[in-house]
This record gives sequence, structure tokens and C-alpha cells, in this order.
Amino acid sequence: MGDLEVRRVVADDVPAIVSMLADDPLGARRESPHDLTPYLAALDRVNSDPNQHLVVAVRDGSVVGTLQLTIIPGLSRKGATRSVIEAVRIHADERGSGLGTRLIEWAIDESRRLGCQLVQLTSDTSRTDAHRFYQRLGFEASHVGFKLQL
Repeated sequence: MGDLEVRRVVADDVPAIVSMLADDPLGARRESPHDLTPYLAALDRVNSDPNQHLVVAVRDGSVVGTLQLTIIPGLSRKGATRSVIEAVRIHADERGSGLGTRLIEWAIDESRRLGCQLVQLTSDTSRTDAHRFYQRLGFEASHVGFKLQL
């Protein structure tokens, strides 16, 4: 990725990640950048699971993007392994720079390397720009997603 490094998240990355998560209308309502305790505990859980790949994109020593790639072995599709891309965020200063494309391409390549036959993701219905972005990268809006808050 040239001048960009993609690597696993470490605790020192958490403030920058949470700041990116909170930097939009949806995230501003559900994230708490002033208390990192739950995020650090979640990082420990994520990093202890070999099927979780929480990564940051770093340029010039600064975290400029993040995503989580989850690997799910399964029985459907003739025992296919799939990956799920979640929590994609690009720093506001980097939007439109091609970084999002590079990060998604990294996730697709990593999914292939890990033996996945399918990559899937969800995007909030209000994120129409994101929908166009994913469709431009070859993703199809093939399903309707449902969530239940617990």
C-alpha cells in the first residue's frame, strides 16, 4: 500500500479510532470518546479471537482509517468461509483520497488469503454515499439486513 501501513490495532490506537467512529451523525449519538474503558475492554476481546482482524491504516505515524474483518466458517454454500467487513471509518481529512478503496481492497485480498469464498458487509440505510462507494467496488445490495437492540 505504498506510504500506507495496515496493521492490527493496539491500545494506543483506540482514541483515534473512537474519534473516527464518533465523527458522523450516527456515531455521534452512539459513541463516547471521553470514556475509553469499554473500547479498551472490547479490544482485548477482539484481539483474543483469531477470527477477528481489527486493523488501522497508518500514514506518517497517524491513524487515518480502520475496519474490522471477521472470518466466519460455515456450512451453507457448500461449507464456505465468509468474511464480514464492519466499522469502516476513514479520517475526515482523508475522505475522497482513495484510502477507503485501498482499505476495502486490503480486506478483500486478506479474505482471499484466508480462504474465504464470500465477502459481505452492511451499511446503514442513511449512508447513501457509502452505498455508492461499495457498489463501485463491486458489492451488490443483495439482501435486506435486520437488527435487534438488546
